Amino acid sequence: MTQAPLYDVCAVGNAIVDVLAPCEPAFLEAQGLTAGSMQLVDAARSAALYAAMAPGVEASGGSAGNTVAGVGSFGGRAAYIGKVADDQLGGVFSHDIRAAGVAFDTPPLSDAATGVCMINVTPDGQRTMCTFLGAANQLRVEDIDLALIGASAIVYLEGYLFDPAPARAAFEAAAVAAHAAGRKVAITLSDSFVVHRWRSELLAFIEASADIVLANEAELAALFETEDFDHAAAHLGRIVDIAAVTRGAAGSVVFGQGGAERAEIAAASVDKVVDTTGAGDQYAAGFLLGLARGLTLEDAGKLGSLAAAEVIAHWGPRPMVPLEQLARQAGLTLGA
Repeated sequence: MTQAPLYDVCAVGNAIVDVLAPCEPAFLEAQGLTAGSMQLVDAARSAALYAAMAPGVEASGGSAGNTVAGVGSFGGRAAYIGKVADDQLGGVFSHDIRAAGVAFDTPPLSDAATGVCMINVTPDGQRTMCTFLGAANQLRVEDIDLALIGASAIVYLEGYLFDPAPARAAFEAAAVAAHAAGRKVAITLSDSFVVHRWRSELLAFIEASADIVLANEAELAALFETEDFDHAAAHLGRIVDIAAVTRGAAGSVVFGQGGAERAEIAAASVDKVVDTTGAGDQYAAGFLLGLARGLTLEDAGKLGSLAAAEVIAHWGPRPMVPLEQLARQAGLTLGA
């Protein structure tokens, strides 16, 4: 008999500190950046961009890190596996994620720099990201705490980590340990560029090892090489137990039972979109916690929508208002 989990969600991801600053489209053009894109940069390019950016704020980020911080804000039990360095930014990341109520014990590196993401946000709330991964992409199989994985209802894997081969091996180890313990494995596709680079490998991993997939419209289209949303969504629904596809202001679509169950989830209302950074991450927080607590697919999707709406109404990728409070106000009960 499977033991009750100690954690609702354990995430494995790139541990990154975000630097967010406002900008005009002309700044992006001058820097040779495509609005709304995400690209990897080296240390020198990262430093040059930092020097050119407007004054901003530093906030612990990383996609999966943001998600488990959201789980903690809902009052959920969360854990995180990710690599930082033994430097100032590494200390900032470690403090912030633990302050969010997330268990984090991955040993830091002594011979690297903590990863950082430069995020320029245009007046429409769209973010353009340049990421120096540093220590973040040096995750190894030996960093996977098998006991922690086995104690978590859902193990959530960040697609950005699919790039380096050692981290992909860590994914495999985490998935094997989760299934051996009777737990569920979830993966987020993270970004279209990840899908374009590793499409066949991602599909193979999803079909063999994933129970739950989270994606946005663009990532879904890249995965199945089609702009036909319904066709792609139906395909995804057939190859995993549960899937959620976000569509921005159009809300999200969730699938269950191999695509036999489908629910359309409206986007939660927000007065003004300030910064879309972290919207997908917080949607994942609500959706995964809802699944871990046994909510229906529709109610899990509503939790995700609620969390996404909270985070796009302010700067930064993590909640500023306790999501547990918002869930109660919306009549969504998470249980024990």
